[in-house]
Amino acid sequence: MLEVKQRPAPASADSGSGPGMSIAEAARRTGVSVHTLRYYERAGLVITAVDRTAGGRRRYRKLDLDWIKICTRLRATGMPIKSIRRYAELVCAGPGNEQERLALLEAHHADVTAKLAELSENLKLIDHKIDVYRSRVAAGDADRLWAPAG
Repeated sequence: MLEVKQRPAPASADSGSGPGMSIAEAARRTGVSVHTLRYYERAGLVITAVDRTAGGRRRYRKLDLDWIKICTRLRATGMPIKSIRRYAELVCAGPGNEQERLALLEAHHADVTAKLAELSENLKLIDHKIDVYRSRVAAGDADRLWAPAG
């Protein structure tokens, strides 16, 4: 997994097209909106200062995109923003806190595993209901399926 230490953004002398990619291109490549990219930065989820042009426009690097993809995956699996922020803080702090990072990720893994088990049980019920409907439709007596009386 990507682990880097926070660094200050370099001063850029270009006027707009310099190294890196625009926020629109970064959004396209990461699959998140421009708004989400800005939010991640404001929320303290980004582990490096995003480079800026002399005109103040964000310029994203591959490292930035890799980290954003990690945040997006953690978020998609239900990790709270507060936990992602804590993980980013730990990564930025550098060596010495690996046990805390591991504990954070293991706790999230347990949460995701529990949610998957719950979803699996729910899916079994849905599969059962599909089987019932298929058999009743095939038998021609689907009109006998239970429905609450109005």
